[in-house]
Amino acid sequence: MMAAFNSSHVSPSSFSLLGIPGLEAAYYWISIPLSSMYIVTVLGNCTILITIKMEQSLHKPMYLFLCMLAVIDLVLSTSTAPKMLCIFWFRAGRITFNACLVQMFFIHVFSIMESTVLLGMAFDRYVAICNPLRYESILTNTVMAKIGVAVILRGTVFIAPIALLVSRLPYCRTNVIIHTYCEHMAVVKLACADILINIVYGLVVALLVVGVDLLFITLSYCMIARAVLALPSKDARYKAFSTCAAHVGVILVSYTPALFSILTHRFGHNVAPHVHILLANFYLLFPPMLNPIVYGVKTREIRVGVSHMLQGKKGIS
Repeated sequence: MMAAFNSSHVSPSSFSLLGIPGLEAAYYWISIPLSSMYIVTVLGNCTILITIKMEQSLHKPMYLFLCMLAVIDLVLSTSTAPKMLCIFWFRAGRITFNACLVQMFFIHVFSIMESTVLLGMAFDRYVAICNPLRYESILTNTVMAKIGVAVILRGTVFIAPIALLVSRLPYCRTNVIIHTYCEHMAVVKLACADILINIVYGLVVALLVVGVDLLFITLSYCMIARAVLALPSKDARYKAFSTCAAHVGVILVSYTPALFSILTHRFGHNVAPHVHILLANFYLLFPPMLNPIVYGVKTREIRVGVSHMLQGKKGIS
């Protein structure tokens, strides 16, 4: 009988996403900012993509990186927000086992891809400021294509083992996931087996990706700062720093909630579950919403491109 029980629960047909325990009465109120953030994310990132596509002057490495970031943000938010809103509005938390794995895979792969793109953008700013005469010869279309492939491969190679490990675990405790989406640790905690390898591998990946990327981004900006401060003209220094302002803002927006979420999830054992879940939702939805806004406000070329696009639409109509 026990063998039959275990075999029937090795791969459950579905999970049930509980949402945010303790805040059920406030679901409709919580859904208002979340749905607003998702709408702004879709509109903002689509505007960035359309503007760069239409403006020939924006077909440069810096803006190609921005296109990569916009696509990643769209996929990342779309992988989570619609299901969250279904839970908050209709209490529709059921998700099939395979769909849960796919959602988990997309969330973690595209999170790593976003970090990799931010690292690439730091390299772009380093070359533009420290080696401006070699900028076009270094960041060619071929190099950009290789970077794009590397972004995809890096995320896939790191997360594929996690998805495989999760799929092979036996689940015989409960099928209720105390979360709004299929987050890795929230799922593996349901397994009736040793999950030490999942915990260790997940932590190693988080430290390698965030730690290594932040290290190289910091080194890039240290060299950028040294090069800019050596410029004789105050106007030249201001112009050089202003070209980095949007990227620095995006880095702060992306990494601050990510680090906070990782640290509280791993070490904040006294933090209430609903705080963990709210932080995780904030980490996935806030940066994709704010990234196009930061670039739209801080980058003159983007503002001009959006203006031209809107004027063109008015002219057509």
